[in-house]
Amino acid sequence: MARVAPQPGQFDLPEEVSGYHSLVPLELVGPERRRTFGPHHSTLYRAVKTSDGLCYALRRVENFRLTHEAAFTALEPWTRIRHPNIVGVREGFTTRAFNDDSLVVVYDFHGDSQTLADKYMRARMPRGRNAHTQDHIPEATLWSYIVQIANAIKTVHDRGLAVRQVDLVTKIIHTGKNRVRLSTCGVLDMFAFGQMQDVGLIQQHDLAEFGKLIIQLACQNAGAHNALPKAVDTMSRHYSPDLKTLAIYLYSKNAFKSISHVFDMLGPARLLQEIDNAQDYADQLESDMMSELENGRLVRLLCKFGFINERPEFDMDPRWAETGERYPIKLFRDYVFHQTDERGNAVLNLGHVISCLNKLDAGSEERVMLISREEQTCLVMTYKEIKACIETAFGCVPPSVLSPVADFALQRTLSHSLDPFLSRSRYRRSSILLAPYSIRYRAPD
Repeated sequence: MARVAPQPGQFDLPEEVSGYHSLVPLELVGPERRRTFGPHHSTLYRAVKTSDGLCYALRRVENFRLTHEAAFTALEPWTRIRHPNIVGVREGFTTRAFNDDSLVVVYDFHGDSQTLADKYMRARMPRGRNAHTQDHIPEATLWSYIVQIANAIKTVHDRGLAVRQVDLVTKIIHTGKNRVRLSTCGVLDMFAFGQMQDVGLIQQHDLAEFGKLIIQLACQNAGAHNALPKAVDTMSRHYSPDLKTLAIYLYSKNAFKSISHVFDMLGPARLLQEIDNAQDYADQLESDMMSELENGRLVRLLCKFGFINERPEFDMDPRWAETGERYPIKLFRDYVFHQTDERGNAVLNLGHVISCLNKLDAGSEERVMLISREEQTCLVMTYKEIKACIETAFGCVPPSVLSPVADFALQRTLSHSLDPFLSRSRYRRSSILLAPYSIRYRAPD
């Protein structure tokens, strides 16, 4: 989906459409770039839903008058499909907010995505002496796309539905590392509502379009299927016979085809390779998440330091932050962040900081010597004891210190989506107790 930077009043879009606001076009809005569904032009927008604050993709079909309200029942089977290779359908409605009769279908939003046509078939500027040559899609990548698309089509056909897309290369979006998803589902089902159609024949058309897509991607030419002998020759020179055989089988209009036979032709080796690739990528993402989790744990500690240290006045005591169990916290802060060398120069050792904060979060029994700035006070404490002081001091901060809005934002930031990974951290687990207008930590048992 190509991003378009909006200018005030540039697109003359409504401020709100049936509970969605902040509309931004995801496609170039010129007439030559708008998608078409039969005689109707179509435009894709990103919008924010008022009820949940999340972004969604709105496919608007222009100048479309819905003759039967019951046509929305054609979307219901699509809203029940949740598949990793199909963009989720949320709802549909009609509106006159665009100053015409528009049909809008709402989909899940996938940022930084683009259609396969935009990714592989957009016009390229010539470069040097080898401008006539073109890098072909690696065969492993192409097989990965084929497996994913076949999986999506099988799911649709098993539900008694049909994809119904005329040009898949402009309807399939690339949303991540070799991840493709079938988009714009359900619109043509609403167009065909009330018509007597043989779903089996439409499913055969889906498979023929699938074959056409493989030919287009292999040749990186949207019109390659129109010159089939040349396309077959190109596939023979750059890809294995298995890929060419599959494309010809699907594109052929003579034989009866089934998606189950497609999986037989793919073979278990390629299906298992796709599973291996998905699991490797999941391991990589989980590793990245674990590193971010470590960062999040340290940020929570730093936030608690900030709430306690150098508080100018609390409970009518201007020296609250300098006395009681808060005093060791101040000394520990100096030990972590304010160390100096023998010449009095600041020591900026990030490894020391991270090591100390990790030991503190884990409640280590290791002892540390804390010395005051004037060197008149020396305390020897364990990290576990220092952590207990922090918990006690932070527990003294009253709920009114945090505003309701700030408290909700902090609760959501500190607790959202990290909990499943906490138990797998290298250190013991801490839990966050969420109470109205306050945040509390509960130390490990």
